[in-house]
Order: sequence, then C-alpha cells, then structure tokens
Amino acid sequence: MPSKRLQRFEKIAESPRAATVRRIIRGRLRPVKSNRDLAGWLISQRNAIEAAMNERLGPAAPGASSPEAEALRRFRTFVSTALMRDDAPPPALDGLRVNQRRTEALLLAWIDAAGEAALASERDGNGLRNLLAPLAQQFKLHLRSSSPGRKSRGAPRAKRRAVVAAIDRVAEGFLAIDTDTGIIEDANPAAGALLGLNRDELLGVDAMSFVPEAARGTLWRELDAVGEGVEAHVFATTLQDSRGAPLDLVASSTRYAARNKTLALLLLRPATPKPQHASVTNGAAPAGPIASA
Repeated sequence: MPSKRLQRFEKIAESPRAATVRRIIRGRLRPVKSNRDLAGWLISQRNAIEAAMNERLGPAAPGASSPEAEALRRFRTFVSTALMRDDAPPPALDGLRVNQRRTEALLLAWIDAAGEAALASERDGNGLRNLLAPLAQQFKLHLRSSSPGRKSRGAPRAKRRAVVAAIDRVAEGFLAIDTDTGIIEDANPAAGALLGLNRDELLGVDAMSFVPEAARGTLWRELDAVGEGVEAHVFATTLQDSRGAPLDLVASSTRYAARNKTLALLLLRPATPKPQHASVTNGAAPAGPIASA
C-alpha cells in the first residue's frame, strides 16, 4: 500500500491545475481568463464588428473570399474557443497562405473594432482589447511558425532590412506597386498616414482602389511605362484616402526589377498650388520702366 504522503502527491499531480501548469511550462498554453458571456457576445456581434472594421479600412478591407478574411474567421474561432473553454489550443492554420504583415495588421484592426463595439454596448472596451491582445499574439506566433507563413515571408537579409529601414524614415509616401497587377507590394508609414490607414493594411491591396475612376487610366499608363523600362520621371496624379477624400499629389517613379515581377517605386508628396500673380488694384499701373515724357 502506498503511503498517505505518496497518495497526496499523486492526487496533486493528477489535478486539472497541475495539468494546466505543465502545459504552460511546455509552452502550449498561455493562461486565458474564462468568460463565456463575452465569447457569446463576440459571436453575436461578429457581423457588426466586421462591418465597423471594413468601414474604417475602406478600399483596404479584405474581400469575403480572400485568404486574409479566412484568417480572420479562424482567429474569431480561436478566440471564442479560448474564452469558452478557458484554454488556448493551437489555431487551425492548415492550407492558409496569407500575407503575414497584412494579416497581423487586420487582426489589430478587428480587435480595435471589437473594442469600439463593446463601448457602444456599454461594455469595457479597453478590457476587451487587453483580453484579446495575448490571444492575437499567440495567433501571430503560430502564423509565423507555420510553413506557409515562413515561405510567404522569405528569408530576411541584412541589406533588405537596411533598405526598408531607410524607406520607413522617408517623410514622403512610398508605394511599391506591381506594374502587371497594380497590387501594392510594400509601403511606408507615411503612405499609410496619407491614405488614412496603417502601413501594413495596404499590403496586397489593389492600388487602383485608392484612385478615382477618372484618374485610373493615367496611373495605369504610368505603370505600363515603368514596366516597359522608361527612365525615372515625375508626374501629377490624384488618389483618394480610405474615406474617399481626394488627394492631389506629385509622384516620382522608379523601376525595380524583382525576380518574377517588375515594381514601380513611387514617392508621393502633396502637390503645391501654383503661385498667384499679383493683380492690378485701384487702377494702378503695374510696376515697370518709367515712360519718357
């Protein structure tokens, strides 16, 4: 017969709390506050949260059938499961191929929209954001460690990191656009601020969705010219931000040939209005040489 002390230790080792501690130690679980009511509320408000997020993102909102929209659906399932079960099992990411930077930005946008919806329902919006933040972080870690995520990121290189850091410090808006598809491949924070979004929310978005219909033909011609090898040049263009407000800009374009695509690197700055000439007032003659008597 085992001693009472041994029986007591075996009982402790088999308790649910001990199992939870073992999972935390092994890195499989981060403790999550159980809140079944909150999980039910998030499920019931999913359409309202998504609509609020899409309204803020405007043209950068993910399409209903896009990989990023599927990632958001899986994140919602992951959050609901974690809150209902007081457990955070690894999310299901099988077959999911997404732009990692854009997906992570969309996760934050969804959490912000959920927080605003909570405030509108007289709930603790900040508390909800704080509760969802570690779950979003865990989802990101699983996304980064998945093989599709690693492949979509590519191998980090010191030279590339230096170039990206330099572009991020530029005060002008920067967009790298695929000349064949018109898809935004990269952007800097200034471009995001110009268009009323976070930088990573622009990635993978059709650049023409930020261009008024009347000006799209002009921008397509400029992209075609870059793709055909035209030297760097400056041109005037009009964009619109995520709210639809027009932006008159001056763009300078440079060609960059990647492995399997050609990118147009655009630097954007606000167009300066032309100076107005001084008008003649009170019948006074403009200044000039004095006429001889």
